[in-house]
Amino acid sequence: MSNRSPGIFATAAALLASSGTATASDWTANVTAASNYIWRGLTQSENGAAVSGGIDFVAENGFYVGTWASNVSYVPADPFSFEHDIYAGFRGGETITWDVGFLYYNYDTGANYDFSEAYVALGFKGATLKYSTLVQSNRDEALDQGLPGLTNKLDYGFGQASYLALDYSYTLPKEVTLGFHVGTHEGDFARSFNGFLQGSYIDYSVSLSKGGFKFMISDTDLRVADQPGFILPNNNGEPKFTVSYSVAIDL
Repeated sequence: MSNRSPGIFATAAALLASSGTATASDWTANVTAASNYIWRGLTQSENGAAVSGGIDFVAENGFYVGTWASNVSYVPADPFSFEHDIYAGFRGGETITWDVGFLYYNYDTGANYDFSEAYVALGFKGATLKYSTLVQSNRDEALDQGLPGLTNKLDYGFGQASYLALDYSYTLPKEVTLGFHVGTHEGDFARSFNGFLQGSYIDYSVSLSKGGFKFMISDTDLRVADQPGFILPNNNGEPKFTVSYSVAIDL
């Protein structure tokens, strides 16, 4: 998914979260190879490698549109699923930057999900605060009835799932960038998509990057001992170490 862990991928998500007003209309592309695909603290590739890429257009007035794709895997029986995202929005500002947009997440039949989110972000001196909310989902709520610990009917309507994230980056000597991230994901849809976890959780990470290389340590507050009756697939309750390399291309 785009907006999946900016800092692991130079994904659509990273481009969406970036701020600043474009000085001229521009087409760009990006390609990334990573040892793991982390989205909001959780692996989307069963802790395996992922290759992703996208194409973006940014207009002089701050309007942007783009598409991004990656391999994903959620169960061993379906190791070659894919994710394809389409997004558009406006961004601008100088000292205080802003970004407002819409993002559609499309998967093949193996993932059994498609959904969309709207988002708004504000940036100031290396810090970015971003809020994303569910717009719609093709997931049938009836399919998720009878889950362990479920006592109420699920709701996948507008605004019924959200993600709030704070990111901060700081430039160290020798052009090394130190990045910090913390986010919270909550709502019925978030619980279902992530493998029937508890209704909300917190993820956090620290990263070092230089050029196209990036190393990140990420974790969540999810622990198997705290989740009686729930599933924590793919060691999502443990710290994860990810290495990636990204290339940006001017078209």
